[in-house]
Amino acid sequence: MSQLRKIIIDGQELEVPVEMTLIQACEEAGIEIPRFCYHERLSIAGNCRMCLVEVVGGPPKPAASCAMQVRDLRPGPKGEPPVIRTNSPMVKKAREGVMEFLLINHPLDCPICDQGGECDLQDQAMAYGVDFSRYREPKRATEDLKLGPLVETHMTRCISCTRCVRFTTEVAGVSVMGQTGRGEDAEITTYLGALIESEMVGNIVDLCPVGALVSAPYSFTARPWELTKTETIDVMDALGSNIRVDTKGREVMRILPRNHDGVNEEWLSDKSRYVWDGLKRQRLDRPYIRENGKLRAANWPEALAAVARAMQGKKVTGLVGDLVSTETAYALKLLIEGQGGTVECRTDGAHLPAGNRAAYVGTAAIEDIDHAQKILLVGTNPRHEAPVLNARIRKAWMAGADVMLVGQAADLTYEYEHMGTDRAALEHVAGLDMSALADKDCVVIVGQGALREADGAAVLAKVQAIVEKSGAKLLVLHTAAARVGAMDIGCVTEGGIKAATDGAEVIYNLGADEIEIAPGAFVIYQGSHGDRGAHRADIILPGAAYTEEPGLFVNTEGRPQLALRAGFAPGEAKENWAILRALSGELGATLPFDTLSALRSHLTRAHPHLGDIDIVAENTGPALPQASLGKAEFRNAITDFYLTNPIARASSLMAELSQLAQNRARAPLAAE
Repeated sequence: MSQLRKIIIDGQELEVPVEMTLIQACEEAGIEIPRFCYHERLSIAGNCRMCLVEVVGGPPKPAASCAMQVRDLRPGPKGEPPVIRTNSPMVKKAREGVMEFLLINHPLDCPICDQGGECDLQDQAMAYGVDFSRYREPKRATEDLKLGPLVETHMTRCISCTRCVRFTTEVAGVSVMGQTGRGEDAEITTYLGALIESEMVGNIVDLCPVGALVSAPYSFTARPWELTKTETIDVMDALGSNIRVDTKGREVMRILPRNHDGVNEEWLSDKSRYVWDGLKRQRLDRPYIRENGKLRAANWPEALAAVARAMQGKKVTGLVGDLVSTETAYALKLLIEGQGGTVECRTDGAHLPAGNRAAYVGTAAIEDIDHAQKILLVGTNPRHEAPVLNARIRKAWMAGADVMLVGQAADLTYEYEHMGTDRAALEHVAGLDMSALADKDCVVIVGQGALREADGAAVLAKVQAIVEKSGAKLLVLHTAAARVGAMDIGCVTEGGIKAATDGAEVIYNLGADEIEIAPGAFVIYQGSHGDRGAHRADIILPGAAYTEEPGLFVNTEGRPQLALRAGFAPGEAKENWAILRALSGELGATLPFDTLSALRSHLTRAHPHLGDIDIVAENTGPALPQASLGKAEFRNAITDFYLTNPIARASSLMAELSQLAQNRARAPLAAE
């Protein structure tokens, strides 16, 4: 239990924990303190001095509120609570002086700076600066850094807050940035001009309080006041990161993270942040019908009639893709099962047990990683499967957690004990004495790569046995944003994907682009991009992408979250649920809803937990029966982080990043 202490801030008395810094205590009192270097998720640097406050009875000079704790304050002469002033003449003069120093070398290029309109330096200069300068000497200039295709640098604007250095070192786990020189010669740079090899480098753009680091793809395309901002959910992985999509007209201009302490804190992976150019390319904008081996454009009535003729009286299978909202998957399930068919969402062959949420989701929340003391990773590379989750594991490791890995060795940005790469290593871990873990917080994370082989069910059962024996919590790390929601509503076929597709005369492919469909079946593809699924299709129905329709997504821990529409689909493309509703009418088996809200009501009546938005349910289910493991080695689910879905594969920027990563992987090493 934290010890509390009374302090007085600007005449307001409050009790705060002694571990708090003064800047945090001022925030508790509702008083805004200006800052540049301080960030609540990074270590304290104390080097910008903008957060100066007056400590009454202390030294006759202002103190940096980010670097002083409440426990460091002395009481008054008669034991009165310590007094802090944030608006005294001393503080005002000190802040004006700091701002004057910060602006000595700062270029006056606000009109051409991409940070204009959302710049901390701009805002605080207006609030705390003076309207003149006493500096007449020439301004110094520095060379710009080359940080790759994502981050554009203008280092002359840099104020040496070191936020980027601390983020890359502490959160991303890549120690290539630092500060060299002293005084006027001090500058932020990278080691020998190296690129930052991280999947989260875009976050330093958000952290930079000035225009020194800006987004290269967004550069000179829009001003913040021109953009329409929509709060929604990311689908590039199964973490369900909270994002904000900024649009100008019908076009997505940028994607930024939103703060959610339980999911992504305030970070975002580079793929989620920069994939938006893939929303403009290779889009399906009208229906197509294949005739004599060639696709021809069609109108909607013609295409829906052709689909209805193809489906009636046939053995139909529905496939749910990785980016599909839960409502759309539910509409497909009602439609296909109404025709006597089956629906399958486990298109990668993962052995996830139907109806057992404790097994296909797990029992842990993402936040449990923060205070875990032991973490076991099985058949997963979280750095590629969920980079923001990996940063959370690194945070736990920095706090003292021990990490063990069963699977392919990789650079995960933190140290771990590698137990082996095959099933025998998992057996070995299961046989260890775990009595010492009874009073410790432990988390076991199992990846989809561990569950895709023929013995995937046995692997999951063995992991459950380890969880039971150690008293740990289980987190099944999914790679598909749609998977948990589709499992929740029962989009599964007994026997998995092979049983679903074998013997099917018609396959209704709802955005499943990560699967090869064998010749023979008639394929109807509904999706947003001309990717693998569209190439195999006999009829193509153009649907909306994830930014173009509202929808419900359930993340890897089982948390339902609502995505909102930020723009509209191109051409004649429609919202996915509406296409299925229209098709049901053509089939003479009209679905029982006409609007998305009616569909969502129907869904939540059938599955009430999906109506509990942003709540992680307590998952229950029987333990899976133990079975013998095979001899295969664990293989990770993702081989190329940047090209995992049709939107990413349509992005020229993701293609460039993928090529850079491949070049780094095969770079020759110098002889020792």
